[in-house]
Amino acid sequence: MAQGERRPGKGAVDRSEGFGERLLGVLLDRAHEMPPQLIGALIAEEVARIGGRDVSILLQDYAQLLLVPLSGPGLTVGDPEDIGDSHAGTAFLRESAVEVPEAGGVRMYLPLLDGSDQVGVMALTLDTVDDDDRRLLRRLAGLVADMLVTKNSYTDQFFMARRRGPMSLAAEIQWSLLPPLAMSVPQVAVAGILEPVYDIAGDSFDYALNDDILHVAMVDAMGHALDAATMATVAVGAYRHARRASIDLAEIYAFMDRAIAEQFGPDHFVTAQMMRLDITTGHLQWVNAGHPAPLLIRDNRVVQRLTGPTTLPVGFGGEQPRISAQTLQRGDRVLCFTDGVIEEHEAGGVEFGEDHFVRCVDRIGQSEEGVRGMLRRLSHALRQERGGSTSDDATLFLIDWRGGAADHLAVLE
Repeated sequence: MAQGERRPGKGAVDRSEGFGERLLGVLLDRAHEMPPQLIGALIAEEVARIGGRDVSILLQDYAQLLLVPLSGPGLTVGDPEDIGDSHAGTAFLRESAVEVPEAGGVRMYLPLLDGSDQVGVMALTLDTVDDDDRRLLRRLAGLVADMLVTKNSYTDQFFMARRRGPMSLAAEIQWSLLPPLAMSVPQVAVAGILEPVYDIAGDSFDYALNDDILHVAMVDAMGHALDAATMATVAVGAYRHARRASIDLAEIYAFMDRAIAEQFGPDHFVTAQMMRLDITTGHLQWVNAGHPAPLLIRDNRVVQRLTGPTTLPVGFGGEQPRISAQTLQRGDRVLCFTDGVIEEHEAGGVEFGEDHFVRCVDRIGQSEEGVRGMLRRLSHALRQERGGSTSDDATLFLIDWRGGAADHLAVLE
């Protein structure tokens, strides 16, 4: 027996490479050196190995209205797909594959999920589809999503595909600051959306899941354009820095307050809301520094405004804030929003108002969609009811607490 050769034993594991491993392995082996513009060509070649053709990669646009095709060698480029009214959109919103029989084959739409953030959809056509195809393509779509997210960090190609109009410098800064727009684990899911998409300035949000604690912050910097974007950037940076120091919410507020005051002076401020949710118990804590009270949604209806002591906006040197608390029930949702959502005026009309907003939330909530689908529908419904315009920054952020545990995901079956 040659040196280094393994002796076959009673419990020996077959390590030979099967078809599926070879298919996915090519992507893994080449991914670290693959230029972004060649991803499409490699994916098309991989799909062709299982008899597929007409491959399209569709990315969500910034307004969350369309899935727009990514161009490149090997990819089929057609018209953008409406998220709310297309097979691709259904796969995207439901996070599950959609199969559409066509003349000469089956058109498949597979959601591209990375950490449950919906990157987009991969579409392709097969002559026939069986369970082996479905399993392999689901895994291939997951790997493609990972590649797109990784390559996104050092190319503008994907940003440019998603952009459907000119974007202001302030909006460019804000979009580069944001975390993924959605995140989901068994115990909790979150989603956020900002408007006006191409001219957002002072609004932003941030979140992180550290062990069993979900950290969330929303900020709204005074003013407009670049000044507001700069202030929001400092506020979010200060929040992240303080959060990573593992200090409590009152201390985080104080740190952010000093950062804004020292950088911009006494005449500038940022309204903010910082939260912590224990995803195992549902215990929610928050500090409100000038934001509207969040809404508690239970059984698809708003049941309570999460009011409590408020403190001065960040930058005004407020006293140590009192921390509010609420214990959630499984299935509860918490909807946070900035004042631009309720202070908007219809043309020639009165202020939109919080009561009107609550009625819209109740109506949209009956759809029983996931957090991203509900938030997207709510945002678009609000825009329509405001006459299609948004003159001020308007941000929504939704938390869906489910409870339970995720330990089973670390156990191989």
